[in-house]
Amino acid sequence: MVIEWSTTAVYNTIMAVSVGIGLLLIVRFFSHLHANKIGHLEGWAIGFAVPGLILTITGFHMSLTWPLSKMGFPFDDIIFGESSIAFGVLLLGITVLLWRKANLFLKQGIDTSNSTVVSERLRKELPYLLKPLSYFGAAMGFALIAMGCAGVTFHLFAAPPQEPISGLFADYPMIEATFMSLLLALTGVGAILFAVNQKENPSPSLFKFNQWAWTITGIIWTAFGIMNYFTHIGLIIHTLGH
Repeated sequence: MVIEWSTTAVYNTIMAVSVGIGLLLIVRFFSHLHANKIGHLEGWAIGFAVPGLILTITGFHMSLTWPLSKMGFPFDDIIFGESSIAFGVLLLGITVLLWRKANLFLKQGIDTSNSTVVSERLRKELPYLLKPLSYFGAAMGFALIAMGCAGVTFHLFAAPPQEPISGLFADYPMIEATFMSLLLALTGVGAILFAVNQKENPSPSLFKFNQWAWTITGIIWTAFGIMNYFTHIGLIIHTLGH
């Protein structure tokens, strides 16, 4: 297989890392919130903005230009591109809400270094602020589950044999199809639960399951993206048209 890389854009490496870090940041934020450890909000806002901006830009480009179709994987442009847009914009939405809340606390004379006061205020107010955003997140959660079902049904996500590590399973497409499909579906379940948990006193069991789902998927997405920095470079080396 020879690929003309000068006209083919592949950047689901940084997309996967950004998704994973975005999920882990949300879990960490709410863990800190319930432990009264949320203080200065500007740092959290910028933390969400970084992966949000990356996912929005790369997601839009992938969805509008379909770069993976040149490699024979046009369906991946939908799966990775459109889901990245959705998550990226949602992270930017959280960024704006937290930044505005930080400015409001400052105007009200609230000491944002007092994590107990800030956390108590946020626990009461955030569910009402995040609930509108969570509806779209839940809809995309169901979309991720649909993508997972498509992956298993149509045996998607199999890497070409020229790709290191992942290519070892090229003759067994159901292995990577099952792995990626479960990863997408579990991420989607977490998105649905996030919407359900937007209340002042969420169900402890649902909250814990939400944390568990996004901790597991966040770690896997991050590790998968990091691994792909090696495997995708190897794929490029092995498919250059010399």
